[in-house]
Amino acid sequence: MNNIILIGMPASGKSTIGVVLAKALGYGFIDSDLIIQASEKRKLSEIIEKEGIDGFIEVENKINASIVAERCVISTGGSAIYGADAMNHFKEIGTVVYLKVDLDEIKKRINNLHKRGVAIRDGQTFEDLYEERCKLYEKYADLTIYENDFNAEKIITKIENGLAH
Repeated sequence: MNNIILIGMPASGKSTIGVVLAKALGYGFIDSDLIIQASEKRKLSEIIEKEGIDGFIEVENKINASIVAERCVISTGGSAIYGADAMNHFKEIGTVVYLKVDLDEIKKRINNLHKRGVAIRDGQTFEDLYEERCKLYEKYADLTIYENDFNAEKIITKIENGLAH
């Protein structure tokens, strides 16, 4: 139970905050998207293209559920919350922290959904995706950090204070 797992929308700062938080705590850092890409030997966008959204979520769930870590900050992909096995595993091995950012701010931060490998279904709007995922992020979160202004120091302080309680 000594890991910190970061969940949230793409561009919510999970990877950036994760690296800085890991340094601040003296923890290791794992980016689950990079683990998936290394394991599959292809980019997330290529997995989505070839396997479809459901196939990608299956791959992501299987790989995330197999991550073994101790004293690590784990940054997950935005769609990790669709994998019940993975999320249950993460809750067993650590504290799940939801980095919550408003829809308008996320839209400003994301340039290209496809290039980022965002798992969005045909015909689904980004707004629909945001609403659907927020419910799941809130369901799995042990701690929610709401921060629209990307200030790493402030976010890390909020996380550390939240973990202390």
